[in-house]
Amino acid sequence: MAEPQKRGYLGCSFPVLIIIVIIALAIIILGFLAGPIGSKLIGEMEWLSWMSVDEPEPHLPAPVLFNVLGLPITNTIIAGWITVVFLVVVSWVITRRMKLVPGRLQAAFEFLLGWIYDLCGSIAGEENGRKFFPVICTIFLFVLFNAWLSLIPGFGSILFGHHELLRGANTDVNTPLAIALVSFVFVLYFGLKTLGISFFRQYFNFGPVFHSIGQVFKGKFNLMGIFSGAVGVFVGLLELLSMFIRIISFTFRLFGNMTAGEILLLIAAFLVPWVLALPFYGLELLVGFVQALIFAGLTLVFVTMAVSPHEGEAH
Repeated sequence: MAEPQKRGYLGCSFPVLIIIVIIALAIIILGFLAGPIGSKLIGEMEWLSWMSVDEPEPHLPAPVLFNVLGLPITNTIIAGWITVVFLVVVSWVITRRMKLVPGRLQAAFEFLLGWIYDLCGSIAGEENGRKFFPVICTIFLFVLFNAWLSLIPGFGSILFGHHELLRGANTDVNTPLAIALVSFVFVLYFGLKTLGISFFRQYFNFGPVFHSIGQVFKGKFNLMGIFSGAVGVFVGLLELLSMFIRIISFTFRLFGNMTAGEILLLIAAFLVPWVLALPFYGLELLVGFVQALIFAGLTLVFVTMAVSPHEGEAH
């Protein structure tokens, strides 16, 4: 009986593993020597200039590349268009030949959509979850792939004139603001559609205080009723304020995390070219997923609360 063949370490033979480790160490050392830290300690080496990365100069406002019918087009808008085209093309490629026994790509796509659908159903219920799914899924995928596409090596290295042709759309405050406004309108629309004018009772809860004041004219003075009614009015106005504050919090949560992540990658790539930025790529993949989940998940929670009756708050 033949002895089973030894696979070595990590699926490869020991000599091959040694070669891989040596190459990795060489890249790390060369990257350190080519960066500003190594240059200060040892001195500049001309033969390593090809590895060096230009000093990052992050700018928060997205530069205008050109105008279309008087509308300024920035590099973040182009990146957002690429995200939309990418999602449409991938969806078309996967769904044009659906198979009963799915391949890997179709299975991964179905798993992702099924997971988001189950999330909507578990939070909003089966009926409402089916209604909310298209918008929640769109927000999740758009935010996620905006973040992930900007991590592709060379994504921001293509120049158009004196500016980058592409820049992550989430790092332009206008894109998170636009998504936040879509989320706000989405919540408001379903709240009004489901509850009608009673949707505003949670924000303008004047009924109890008016009732207590009316009782005074009937000779029934109820101080606690007036006080609790006034508290209800105050709480309702705070809820109204918080509804608008969501737009700001949604916007700057996504914008701040994505911009900070991009700046972190630029600085890491500058300090130790080709090496130090690699661990942060995995971190940014996770951050992009978490931010997409938070944005879509909070929108789902808020719209679920918006369609829930608030009779108890009106008394």
